[in-house]
Amino acid sequence: MAGGVPISARTVVSDRELTGAAALTLRQSLLPCALVTTLFFLWGFAYGLLDVLNAHFQSALGITKSQSSALQGAYFGAYFFFPLCFGGPLLRRVGYKVTFMVGLVIFGIGCFCFWPSGIYSSFAGFCGSMAVVGWGLSTLEVSANPYLATCGPPKYSDIRLATAQSVQAVGTVVAPVLASHVFFKNTADLTSLKNVQWVYLGVGVFVLCLAVAFFFAPIPEITDADMELQATSDEFAEEVGPLSKQITLFWGVGAQFCYVGAQCAIAGFFINYTLETGRDHATSANLLAVAQGLFAIGRFAAAGMMKFVRPRYVLAIFLGGCSVFSILAMNIHGTTGLAFLHVLFFFESCCFPLIFTLAIKKLGRHTKLGASFLVSAISGGAVWPQILAQVADRKSTHFAIIVPFIGFVLAFSFPVYVNLFQRERMDVAFEAPAPGRDEEDKSVEKFEVQMKE
Repeated sequence: MAGGVPISARTVVSDRELTGAAALTLRQSLLPCALVTTLFFLWGFAYGLLDVLNAHFQSALGITKSQSSALQGAYFGAYFFFPLCFGGPLLRRVGYKVTFMVGLVIFGIGCFCFWPSGIYSSFAGFCGSMAVVGWGLSTLEVSANPYLATCGPPKYSDIRLATAQSVQAVGTVVAPVLASHVFFKNTADLTSLKNVQWVYLGVGVFVLCLAVAFFFAPIPEITDADMELQATSDEFAEEVGPLSKQITLFWGVGAQFCYVGAQCAIAGFFINYTLETGRDHATSANLLAVAQGLFAIGRFAAAGMMKFVRPRYVLAIFLGGCSVFSILAMNIHGTTGLAFLHVLFFFESCCFPLIFTLAIKKLGRHTKLGASFLVSAISGGAVWPQILAQVADRKSTHFAIIVPFIGFVLAFSFPVYVNLFQRERMDVAFEAPAPGRDEEDKSVEKFEVQMKE
């Protein structure tokens, strides 16, 4: 019991049990949210390495852009299958804490698989290892994203997830710099690929240690009952209908599929784009780090904006910027086009977390399943880069930017829909003040009576 709100220390809690974790104050939610935020750096680092590996495999193994995109296909293909068939069911059965630990263990195993792949310089082995990494990370994302969205005052839901995603962006900045200056000093040397095994070995050991830390950490469990309370305890209280009628959720899933696919296509072939402007591999990797730095800055900036600007407006502004600057980068060559491509990274920054939080808002008991659909939509990263690669092999990477441009335009339909038809539903938490302790206790007591009835 902390300030009147019970926080369960048990590993598994029934989904019909009210723990009060969704009614935590801002101060009470800081520690569990900080622990979960560490996970975001891990998959940011893993994704940052993926972008650099994609281009360097082309040089070291002599493969085409289309063939190298199989690495992204393996990673994001895991996101299509495992959130709905493994991560989601696991989360609904055993809760957040156990799902965190299982995801970390699988991620660690995938990292260890890079060791034999590096020894034998096997591209198929690297793809298989990346698929296991994607399995582990998709399991973590199924649990971490909705956890941060619901652990604490609803008013700060979008800001919590955007801030955590900012930490993820820091990982994507660190990874390409490290890869460029440590792993791939000689890009034409096949033996340079063996260096990857040491990094992933270190990451794997760290991840398993983190799994142990999560076992002992006091992480409050959030149940379906808690999320139902959060969805029905304000002035926009309404009965949560069946999953099949959650139009906002499924529109968000489609937008997430298009947005993530477009983002991954841009990041995965950023180095190829810079090579066409006359830069070498080392310079291109450094420029990718700069672009990822703008991506991180954009996430922190968006998180700050959401204290004053409605999240639905922020999403519309940033996705609109993605559409504009992607078409500019496609049609303008040289340094100017490269500059526009960098600005595109800034506008990409907050789109994923905002689509996620807006799509699951007021889902109540469907939140965990809805999160599984949204994480599964990350599999767009396996589809759109493949399309871009096919176009780039036949034309050029510059021309192929039309593929992510289409993705951004399709994703932009989601904030248009939300701003036109779901304004009240999205703004209720933004307009309400953060609840005090007395108001939270009254909400919990009211829902306990409802549960008994």
